[in-house]
Amino acid sequence: MRAILLAAGRGSRMKELTDTRPKCLLELRGKSLLDRQLEALRKAGISEIAIVTGYKRELLADRGLVEFHNLRWADTNMVSSLASAQEWLLAGPCIVSYSDIFYESSAVESLMASSASLAVTYDPHWLELWKKRFGDPLLDAETFRLNPDNTLAEIGNKPKSVEEVQGQYMGLLRFTPDGWKEIMRIRAALSPAVRDRMHMTGTLQKVIEAGSIAIWAVPYELAWGEVDSGEDLRAYQS
Repeated sequence: MRAILLAAGRGSRMKELTDTRPKCLLELRGKSLLDRQLEALRKAGISEIAIVTGYKRELLADRGLVEFHNLRWADTNMVSSLASAQEWLLAGPCIVSYSDIFYESSAVESLMASSASLAVTYDPHWLELWKKRFGDPLLDAETFRLNPDNTLAEIGNKPKSVEEVQGQYMGLLRFTPDGWKEIMRIRAALSPAVRDRMHMTGTLQKVIEAGSIAIWAVPYELAWGEVDSGEDLRAYQS
């Protein structure tokens, strides 16, 4: 199985911390986020790894990774960056990881074991972490509701209460070619402007609404984190 890291964006919410480097090169406890991801992927047995670059791509060279470059990284969102790696997505199953998160290899292994066309990991114990990050967890939360069979019923909308968030989407996914083809079909029906702005969770919600394939939600309960700000980095350091 292959893996694709999405590292095209600048991470503007990090402010001056990303003035000279992509967000994935920020260090947490002496190791960059990128190196943490590569370590987890390789420990899970994945040796073919690609990275989608954009901002300061030259700093991500010479790491033994296949590069896909999003020329329009400043004007597009995550799914458009992923589309830059379409060659791999159509060739076989791929683990897809945001580049501003960290996790253990078991998160990757759980996705590798799935037979679903499209699967995501989630943290069922998200609330404590989000309270530490934001005080009010609903400030940055999105809906994440499950069907009885642990497929996704809803994702990416603004929740009115914590009961609408049964887990936290992590930014770690698995696509098969069939799963990616469904994303392609949905994106093809959108205007270019809407397609450029579409976030990953919004795209996944459109897959749910289309009803053609199920998105399997795989629980993960070990250490992980999402780095969106300097405050996040400081919190995880402690």
